[in-house]
Amino acid sequence: MPHLTPDSVHAATETLSRLTEYLRQDPDPAEALALVEPLLDEYTGLPVQLADALRALARIVQTHRPDTPLDHKVDLLVQELRSAAWEQTDQHTLHYVIDDLRALYASSEPTRTVGCGSCR
Repeated sequence: MPHLTPDSVHAATETLSRLTEYLRQDPDPAEALALVEPLLDEYTGLPVQLADALRALARIVQTHRPDTPLDHKVDLLVQELRSAAWEQTDQHTLHYVIDDLRALYASSEPTRTVGCGSCR
């Protein structure tokens, strides 16, 4: 795995920003759903990944505490990270919204009947 840098993580947020701008241009709903779907994947989507990253950061901060009399402050900040992680984890169910939207758009597409050329 390549070494992560702040620039490589920033590139990921830039991609998300580009997606948002693209969606504001009113693309075809099926295409928009296809582009957003990976972000909301049940197992690897953004809410799950962000929650895992916040929990990992909380664990690092908790493990590598600075030697200061501000232990209580560190504990509060770690708790905030963990609370935010749970809030993100709760959003993992958004993949159901994408599934429901896809089904809705699929059912609203007009059905085409194929007939013979001489039938009128």
